[in-house]
Amino acid sequence: MLLAEDDRAIRHALERALTLEGYEVTAVADGVEALAQAHRTQPDVLVLDVMMPGIDGLQVCRVLRAEGDRTPILMLTALVETADRIAGLDAGADDYVVKPFDVEEVFARLRALLRRTSGTPFEVPKEEEKRIPTGQLSVAGLRMDVQARRAWRGERELELTRTEFDLLELLARNAGIVLDHATIYDRIWGYDFGPGSKNLAVYVGYLRRKLDEPGAPALIHTVRGVGYVLRED
Repeated sequence: MLLAEDDRAIRHALERALTLEGYEVTAVADGVEALAQAHRTQPDVLVLDVMMPGIDGLQVCRVLRAEGDRTPILMLTALVETADRIAGLDAGADDYVVKPFDVEEVFARLRALLRRTSGTPFEVPKEEEKRIPTGQLSVAGLRMDVQARRAWRGERELELTRTEFDLLELLARNAGIVLDHATIYDRIWGYDFGPGSKNLAVYVGYLRRKLDEPGAPALIHTVRGVGYVLRED
């Protein structure tokens, strides 16, 4: 694991906690060191602070994604506005934690990211397994190649982050079924962050921006007070 955090106290505390949790941690203090270390060692996961001198966490993320590096990235940020979170997702981050954070939340998000990286499959109902060909999904004009992790709406290929793809796959596999917040959190992040979390809403909003087309019906619908469903009205 590569940890990049310019605040020495936070860096040392988080490095110690992660090491005690069983991670092998390389900790650096800025984005320049983070890029150099990522190129040298190819870590399994990166934890990047957004605000760092010189090259910040968002720039590190953009550079790695531009190079084709799909290593999971968890951002640490003191910025809490939705626009700031979207900027992180735009840069290619897979998830984020807002400071001040509980270290247990960091552990939970890392476990979920690494579980997705290892290819642990979703639990699909037996009737869904019979209906959907292995590795292929097709519903409401949406087509997904699960093994290649590619998705299209009509003829247009969608550029999705790891988390966006997982969320879309879950909704597509359960098309027409309303999935509540707790179920989605458990399936995608492996942890229910509670009713106060905006994490899911941010990802759904960002996914809608990539899916929706002028004049075409919306695919992801909000069922107020319950959750989300993928269907073509």
